[in-house]
Amino acid sequence: MSSLIHLALCLILTVIPVPTGKPVTAAAVVCVLSCDTLDPSRAQQDTFPVPDKVFNGRQLRLHVSDADGMAWGSIDRGVTGDSVWLDRSWDGGATWEGLLGKASIPGAWTGTRTLMYNVTDPGKHRRGLIRACGDAAGVTCTEWIHPKVCDVACDGATQPSGDTQPVPPTTLSGRTIRLHVDGNAMAWGTLESGARGDEIWLDRSWDAGASWAGGSSLGRTSVAAGASTGGTVLFATRDPRGRHYGGAVRACGREAGHQEGSCTAWARPAPARAQAAADALLYSYDPYPGWWPSSWWNSAATLTAVIDHAEATGDRRYDWVIARTFERNRGVFPAGARSSDAIEGNFASRAIDDSAWWGLAWVAAYDHTGDPRYLSMATTIAAYVHQYWDTGSCDGGVWWDRERTYKNAVTSGLYLRLAASVHRRTPGDTVWLQRSRTAADWYLASGMINASGLVNDGLTRDCRNNGQTVWTYNQGLGIGGLVEVWRATGETRWLDAARRLADAAVTGPVLTKNGVLTESCDVGQNSCDDNQKQFKGIFMRFLAELAAATNSTAYRDYAQRQADSLWASDRDPLNRIGQRWAGGTPNQADWRTQASGLGALTAAS
Repeated sequence: MSSLIHLALCLILTVIPVPTGKPVTAAAVVCVLSCDTLDPSRAQQDTFPVPDKVFNGRQLRLHVSDADGMAWGSIDRGVTGDSVWLDRSWDGGATWEGLLGKASIPGAWTGTRTLMYNVTDPGKHRRGLIRACGDAAGVTCTEWIHPKVCDVACDGATQPSGDTQPVPPTTLSGRTIRLHVDGNAMAWGTLESGARGDEIWLDRSWDAGASWAGGSSLGRTSVAAGASTGGTVLFATRDPRGRHYGGAVRACGREAGHQEGSCTAWARPAPARAQAAADALLYSYDPYPGWWPSSWWNSAATLTAVIDHAEATGDRRYDWVIARTFERNRGVFPAGARSSDAIEGNFASRAIDDSAWWGLAWVAAYDHTGDPRYLSMATTIAAYVHQYWDTGSCDGGVWWDRERTYKNAVTSGLYLRLAASVHRRTPGDTVWLQRSRTAADWYLASGMINASGLVNDGLTRDCRNNGQTVWTYNQGLGIGGLVEVWRATGETRWLDAARRLADAAVTGPVLTKNGVLTESCDVGQNSCDDNQKQFKGIFMRFLAELAAATNSTAYRDYAQRQADSLWASDRDPLNRIGQRWAGGTPNQADWRTQASGLGALTAAS
């Protein structure tokens, strides 16, 4: 059969009803957990979510592995020259990439299969559909897989669990158009003060409202004769199977006598504040490299914030992110691939503090999952960091870098926390216990804590407080390290020391302004750099631990005040959180500020 005839058959498809459209035969390679064209022998699952098609005696089957997020097709009971391929659509089946992985039955065989292709593309925020097609004296295709989006409920549900309106309504010719969401992040639209023939629908976008291919005119409903209101059914805004979190929706309507319509603003529904922040944060996670491009230590701290949220809420939907990040980043990377420094395996580099951030991430991962490989990695990292504990300078402390140029608060606080954490999770350990005691004594006596109880950035070469900036994350790491040593030893002096650091932060004018935690780079027209954007959420993580350890109402109230402030003043309708928790300008927003905000919301929850 000629290629032209073959293509024509693909287009007319008379065997089953399928969307018409112009296939795009040149498909770009999609990489999620694996890249397109993975061999099916490596599939983690083999399921058949749509019925087989039997035509001309052949059996056409679509195979799907949700664990891999991939699909492949097979044809059996065929003859030489019969073929099978996949179609993949990014716009709900209106158009598609055709002939993916086309394979023909070779001589003496009765069947063949395609290679595996990704069903969807969360890294580029495209939700896909896929089907298997075959050519055996005629062309047919299976149904598209997963045309409905399913979360707690699926597209088309009719019973909401609650009703909130995340954005103001819009009006059109006297009509009021509203967007509603419920406690399961399901959305629907209503039209009020209308007349017969008026229409209401939803648009759904997986790329924050930039486009809505495959998600336009969802649930389009007309106002019935004699009625003045209309409403759509419910639609999901999260697609856990496709690894899409934080889909955006808007409600749109049209007056019967005109083609023009009006839409509300886009919103990203979520059932709770911290969940909203987590969904928006996972939007920026790239699953193929397995990190938040492109900051190395920030990705470690961000993963920790995600784990803390999951642990606090019991939400297991993000557990795959933990494993993915671990597997994709524990190897060796040249300078520039993950960091300006080379990563030498097991998360080690010349930046000692960067390694320690990953150590704390894997402690959190171990606590959440119980998987011993995470504790093993945390212990390996702790041993690496310990190599840079040096009593020959300032009687102790850990060097910030391999060149031994600086002893600073961040590396000291990280080591203190990590050493005590490894001890507490290692049965029978005495080595890390002694190291954590030594580190805590040194930390309090080092001189980095000034007369106001605030932690300056580090020490001079002659071991004096250098008077440099008081950063919130240094204050938080001191609190978190001392709390962990108290847990390890039961000695209240460490808890008392942690309280002194916390009180200096939450009651003094340096880090708290008008009741809101404030970084020095938040003040005036300043802007924080990519590192500083994330500091405040780290402080809140450890303040929440101190609040739990001391049962302090004051600390809990402070945490709630931060959450309330950023939710009211530092968040847009897509739940993106900026740098300044009190609001104001300039106010940058990216995944680092999002992780920081998630830390505050989790602390309050």
